[in-house]
Amino acid sequence: MELYIIRHGKTYWNEEKKIQGWADIELTEEGRKVAYDSEEGMRNIHFDAIYSSPLKRAYETACILKGSRDIEVVVDERIKEIGFGELEGADFTKIRGDKNSKFVSFFDAPELYEAPEGAETFEQISERAADFMKEIIEKHKDNERIMIVAHGAINKALMRYVRKNEIKDFWMGSLQRNCGVTIVEFKDGKFNILEENTVFYDYKKNK
Repeated sequence: MELYIIRHGKTYWNEEKKIQGWADIELTEEGRKVAYDSEEGMRNIHFDAIYSSPLKRAYETACILKGSRDIEVVVDERIKEIGFGELEGADFTKIRGDKNSKFVSFFDAPELYEAPEGAETFEQISERAADFMKEIIEKHKDNERIMIVAHGAINKALMRYVRKNEIKDFWMGSLQRNCGVTIVEFKDGKFNILEENTVFYDYKKNK
């Protein structure tokens, strides 16, 4: 089995450097263009199933990447982005530099992160990621290829299940670009990371 774990295209809040979790923000025109360019680059790859986060930015990306394939895009709540609660929409650049903010350790020391009011912990997002991955492995055959379109943090939670790493290493590897693809093989009960944060579009052209 191969899993293509993909991050959504660029959104308006990505451009504005706002914290974006459960907030349902749409793709920009640039985000759509990169998704369409990625679809062209992946057009000849066969997929047996496509799963998407319910949030618009991921679902629209999944529908674009689906192309002309006769496959349903299956929406799954378990792969929506981590919730940031009261920090949704905050200025990322300002709040990351605020020593008094609960967000300050989110990237730098995730094991110390304290989820603000209404937000999720790394443990919670890891639990739903693991639940999703277990079901995918049980449901699909060994020779199938699965597309999963979701978000930066939840994709790292999926990779945490693959790597079996601790929360302190949650951000291991590079942070996925918009429409970045991580390819994981599951064979004989073991995971093998084939590619991480690769792209199927001309990165220089779309910078």
